[in-house]
Amino acid sequence: MDLFHTKSGLSLGFTKSSIADDPISLQMDTTFRFSVSPVPLQLFEEKDDGHRENRIESDEEIRIWGQSMCVKRQRDPKPLPNPCKRFAPDPGLDQRRAAVRSWGNQRLQEADPELSEIMNKEKQRQFLGIELIASENFVCRAVMEALGSHLTNKYSEGMPGARYYTGNHFIDQIESLCQDRAMAAFNLDSDKWGVNVQPYSCTSANFAVYTGLLLPGDRMMGLDSPSGGHMSHGWYMPGGKKVSAASIFFESFPYKVNPQTGFIDYNKLEEKALDYRPKILICGGSSYPREWDYARFRQIADRCGAVLMCDMAHISGLVAAKECASPFDYCDIVTSTTHKSLRGPRGGIIFYRRGAKSRKQGMCLSNGDCTDQLDFEEKINFAVHASLQGGPHNNHIAALAIALKQVTTPEYKAYMQQVKKNAQALASALLKRKCKLVTGGTDNHLLLWDLTTLGLTGKCYEKVCEMCHITLNKTTIFGDNGAISPGGVRIGTPAMTSRGCLESDFETIADFLCTAAEITSCVQRDHGKLQKEFLKGLHNNKDVIDLRIRVEAFAAQFAMPGFDS
Repeated sequence: MDLFHTKSGLSLGFTKSSIADDPISLQMDTTFRFSVSPVPLQLFEEKDDGHRENRIESDEEIRIWGQSMCVKRQRDPKPLPNPCKRFAPDPGLDQRRAAVRSWGNQRLQEADPELSEIMNKEKQRQFLGIELIASENFVCRAVMEALGSHLTNKYSEGMPGARYYTGNHFIDQIESLCQDRAMAAFNLDSDKWGVNVQPYSCTSANFAVYTGLLLPGDRMMGLDSPSGGHMSHGWYMPGGKKVSAASIFFESFPYKVNPQTGFIDYNKLEEKALDYRPKILICGGSSYPREWDYARFRQIADRCGAVLMCDMAHISGLVAAKECASPFDYCDIVTSTTHKSLRGPRGGIIFYRRGAKSRKQGMCLSNGDCTDQLDFEEKINFAVHASLQGGPHNNHIAALAIALKQVTTPEYKAYMQQVKKNAQALASALLKRKCKLVTGGTDNHLLLWDLTTLGLTGKCYEKVCEMCHITLNKTTIFGDNGAISPGGVRIGTPAMTSRGCLESDFETIADFLCTAAEITSCVQRDHGKLQKEFLKGLHNNKDVIDLRIRVEAFAAQFAMPGFDS
């Protein structure tokens, strides 16, 4: 039975203007027919009591353009769900938050007891030992806090203001602050110098300079490694094997020290440079105890048309404190580590000249355009990222900013003055005991002890010292047969000066060093120089044990920076 029958007419008119403004009229007549099926559709739903509830729905017939469409309309629709329920607390949310806290907020001792125990042993070793490795130092608590901070979470490839990732507003502020402090630490004019603080190490910094300014196979010159240079300046083994990437990808040719004096032979250096014609001439080294004649290097670089680069990794703290000659007065590029005498976190830094070229700097590098302006900045920054590195270590950059702030203080200058005094006191004490020092002394923070006159090898002596809790490192002496069996040791004073040692303390340290030399001589005599046999002679050696006890008692008197008292 029809409940109702309704007709409806609908006329819709649309007018659309074309480009020619011609009206387009669209007429649509639509008839809607609503009808209910003669027999209602009964829908049954189970109720809780098992009875059925009858619900009636009607079929709606809709005709559009003559096409029939049927839609069911519920007479008693269910109420709409409350939209606020979707924001109701998830009963599992607290459980998920607790899971994050369980792994994210545990202290090291709880999260990894095994590693924590090893770290505590290393902490004890540092406290009870005498640290004489010239390239090591101790950092302050503030630097440690920055290194272990949330800054390690952020990716920030690129330079301040030009990052690959977003969310670097505060990271940019940190890096810019670090750059400003680096310039202030060395009293540099930002119109004439720029700085990149992102390198992971000084070796990375050096290679970035080579990558930015040279093409593969281009030439460079640096101090020979046995003469006190660094392998990152190029190094071949005596048999011709290329050791460093600088020698693998570029051609390196060394200059050397005078074998009689241990000083750099500048006349031979100039002669070699004019023949070899390097594109980069490098001054600076890792085991050279004397001042560098930067003015002479500048003259040689200008004569052979080379860029003059200084690696001041070891002496950067002395340079900042004005306790030695500055390479910035003469060099085009200056690199450094940040963790040696600067007493900062482990990393590297690059300074480069800006502005107009001098007439002597008119030489055009093979991989760049010849202009009147220096282009070191663009090439070096691009070499650091994206050529060689990914994202910078923001925790390191923040820690470096802290260290560089300290560098500008009177307390830091006094510290570097004491480093030099201690090095000279140690040198004098060893010379009084008839020890042979390369060049006869030191102008900076380190000295080289030639053990060949005692018949000792650096490797054996280094091992005896380590077992007595004195750390220093073997090093080649010019004339050695290479780094396989070096004939000397390098000794530095920055680390123990950071712990508060003065001149008299280094005289005591000289006694320890000479006692260690006597032990080495006795063991070598009885067991030979071969490591396997030599180490047998150190096992349960009474003299070693006695010296270790004396060293530990001495070292325990001095506080450790950053350690709880």
